[in-house]
Formats: sequence, C-alpha cells, structure tokens
Amino acid sequence: MQRDGQGPTITRQALEAAGIPVYENDVVRLTKAGRPFWVAGLGDQLAYLPARRVRPVRRIGVDDLPATLAKVTDDAPVILLAHEPDVAMRVPSRVALQLSGHTHGGQVRLFGWSPVVPSRYGNRLAYGHTRTSCDVVISGGLGCSIMPIRLGVPPEIVLVTLGGSSAAVV
Repeated sequence: MQRDGQGPTITRQALEAAGIPVYENDVVRLTKAGRPFWVAGLGDQLAYLPARRVRPVRRIGVDDLPATLAKVTDDAPVILLAHEPDVAMRVPSRVALQLSGHTHGGQVRLFGWSPVVPSRYGNRLAYGHTRTSCDVVISGGLGCSIMPIRLGVPPEIVLVTLGGSSAAVV
C-alpha cells in the first residue's frame, strides 16, 4: 500500500513491532514534578516520496497539524515533535517548543552556513535553535541522506532540558 501513498509507513511498522509507541498526529499529556505538558507527534510531511510510479500519489505526507493540536484539551504547554522543520512556519503560538531533524544540518556546514539544505527556508531551518511563533530546535541527527558525507555537522543526539520559563539545549 505504501507504493500507492497510503497505509502505515515502514518506519512506523518497525517501531511498533519493537514496542515503541508512535505518536503520528496524536498527543499525550504528561506530568513532571507536578507540572503538566503535552507531547504532540506530527505525522511525517514526506511519508511517501513521489517516486516514479504508474499512478501519481496525490498526497505524500501524513501530517495533520490542526487535527493533532485539536486533541490538546487544556492550556498546559505543548511540545511538538515534527520530523521536518518546515512546519514551524505554520505552527501556532499555542505550541511552546518544536523539536525537529530531517535536514542533518545540511550535512555540510561551513562557518555556520550550509550550501544545500532540504528545507524551503534554507539555512533558517537547517540546524540549531531558531524562533518562529515558538522555539524550534533542529538536530543534526546521526545519519546522512542522499550522499554519505558530513562535514562541519558532527553526528549528534540533542538533550533538551526544560524547566520554568526557559529551556536549555545541550
């Protein structure tokens, strides 16, 4: 069914088979130290790549930002997990923090600039911390995409520590 641009993605199937819950256009309310917050997982905007097919795929993404945020039932802060950072330009101020990846920092980064970035917004959403209607943290991640090269963007796992009215990115 994936060739037709529908059905669960291979990644979702693998994660669920390993017992890892997948929050695809879904939310969960959590509490830490007596303070509630929401984690909202947005479906992938590029779930089905428009490869050469006999029939064209009408929709390549499975993301539904309005329906996902509609599941938030109180005013506790929302942390949005969205693979592709471009959605940040559509995220309402209701969201406090967006965590993304996808760009791998451009994989090649020289003096804080990446010559090629898989984002419509170029270097603005390539890597690191930026601010749109909310704070956005874009990780360089661990792997590569297309070309097996990384220069100036070392592989990373980002630890975000939240507390009070501020966040620290390590």
